[in-house]
Amino acid sequence: MTASDQALETLALAARAADSKGGDDLVALDVSRQIPFADVFLIVTGNSERNVIAIADEIEDVLGRAGTPTKRREGHQVGRWILLDFGDLVVHVFHQEERLYYGLERLWADCPALPVAPLLAASS
Repeated sequence: MTASDQALETLALAARAADSKGGDDLVALDVSRQIPFADVFLIVTGNSERNVIAIADEIEDVLGRAGTPTKRREGHQVGRWILLDFGDLVVHVFHQEERLYYGLERLWADCPALPVAPLLAASS
């Protein structure tokens, strides 16, 4: 099994939204073979709590307008690690320190990476 077309379209919207608010080091992982509840993880870094919140808010706004509402949100008040669940796509917006500490890329190292740069270039 691989990530669905719907998950990849949602990923593209979320990646462009994160980039528009200064999200750094975007990494997308195809987790469809490892877990039954999502196809893709998008991992993004913000440079401050305020930036982490702004990135998460923009992703929610853009996906909501596109008809993909947030199913669950965690960590918004603190702004250190915000998890946004959109069904097929789960977005993790981290503060730099938390991203290094939790190392989701290491935990999910057996999942194939999905190219993000072409998604950002497509919006230019």
